Amino acid sequence: MDLFKKCYDFTRADEVKAMGVYPYFRPIEANEGPVVSIEGKKIVMAGSNNYLGLTNHPKVKEAAIEAVKKYGTGCSGSRYLTGTLDLHIELEERLAKFLGKEAVLLFSTGFQTAQGVIGALVQRGEYVISDKDNHASIVAGNLMARGAMAELVRYKHNDMGDLERVLKKIPIDAAKLIVTDGVFSTGGEIVDLPKVVELAKKYNARLYVDDAHAIGVIGKGGRGTPSEFGLEDEVDLQMGTFSKTFASLGGFVAGDAKVIDYIKHFGPSLIFSASPTPSSVAAAMAALDILEQEPERVDRLIQNTDFVRKELKAAGFTIIDGRTAIVPVIVGDDELAFKMWRMLYDEGVFVNVFISPGVPPGRQMMRTSYMSTHEKEHLEFIVDKFIKIGKQLDLI
Repeated sequence: MDLFKKCYDFTRADEVKAMGVYPYFRPIEANEGPVVSIEGKKIVMAGSNNYLGLTNHPKVKEAAIEAVKKYGTGCSGSRYLTGTLDLHIELEERLAKFLGKEAVLLFSTGFQTAQGVIGALVQRGEYVISDKDNHASIVAGNLMARGAMAELVRYKHNDMGDLERVLKKIPIDAAKLIVTDGVFSTGGEIVDLPKVVELAKKYNARLYVDDAHAIGVIGKGGRGTPSEFGLEDEVDLQMGTFSKTFASLGGFVAGDAKVIDYIKHFGPSLIFSASPTPSSVAAAMAALDILEQEPERVDRLIQNTDFVRKELKAAGFTIIDGRTAIVPVIVGDDELAFKMWRMLYDEGVFVNVFISPGVPPGRQMMRTSYMSTHEKEHLEFIVDKFIKIGKQLDLI
C-alpha cells in the first residue's frame, strides 16, 4: 500500500470547490479589523478572534516595528539556548503580575504551549484527565503524555458528573492533572470552573485551564476564567495565547515559579523550538498595555456580542447560548452549512463554517465571533444578512 494513496483518494475538498462553496484558505488582501478585503471586495468580518480589535492599533504596530529595528526579525535559537531576549523576560513578568501568578513562561505558539506543559508534567504512571471538547492543542499535548506512558482519561463535555465518575476510578494517591478549556473554542461555553475546582481538591488533582478564548473576554479587566469566578488561587496553571486578544502570535502559561521553572527545563516544544520573534513579543506587550489602560474594551466586546446573540435568538435561529465573544448558529447539515456560508459571503459577511467530524452530526454551525471595534452598523448588517438568508434556507 502506498503511503500517499489516501492523499490522492481525498476528493472532498475538490468536490466542495467545484460547487463554489469552499470556505477555507481564503486570502485576506487587507485587514481593517471589522472590515476586510477578499477577492477585491469589502467584507464585514464576523469570524475573527481579534477580540479587542488590536491588530491594527497604532501602538501595537509601532511596538512591533520598533522591536524589529532594535532586535532584528528573529531570535535564531530556542529560549533554552540563544533565543532569550530581555523583551521575553519583561513580558513574562508583566503577564505574571496581570494574572496574579508567581511566574509566566512564553512559547512560540499557543498550540505549542499545551504540548510543552502537558508533555513535560504528565509522565509514566500519572494521569491526564481531559474534557472531550478540549482544543486540538490539548489533544496533542495529551498524546505526548500518553507517548511517555502516562494514562489518558477523557470525560463528557463540561459534564461534572462524568468528571467525578472518571476521577473515582483513579487511585486517590496517583498524580493527576485535570485539563480543560476555560472558554470552549467551538461553542463558546464557559467551563463549570467552581465544580472542577471542587472535584480537583476532592480527588487530589492539579488543574490546567486553557484560557485562549477567555483572556481579554471574561473576568475582571479581561483576566480570564479564574477571575470570572474569583478562583485565581485555585487554578494551578492558566494558559493563554497572543493570537487573539493580544493581536500577535505566541502563547504562555502562568503558575507557581517552581512549576514554571520545571516546564522551562523539560518542555519539549519550548526547548526544541525557536523562541517568539521580537515583533510578536513587543506587539503582545503593547496589547497588554492597552488592555490594562482601557478595560472598557472588554465591556464593549461583550455588549457587541450580546446584541448579536439577542437579535439572532429573537429571529428564531438555534444558537449555543453563552456570554463570551463567540455566537455559534446551528445549521445541522454539512451541505447546508457550506451553502449558507457562500450566501453570507456573497452578501458581504464572513463567518467560519464548522462541519463534521469537527463537530458532532447535527451540530454543524456558522461559528461567529465579534470584536470590541465592531460598530453598531456592522452588527446590524450581520444580523440583517443572517435573517435574510435564514429565511431563504428555511432555517427561521
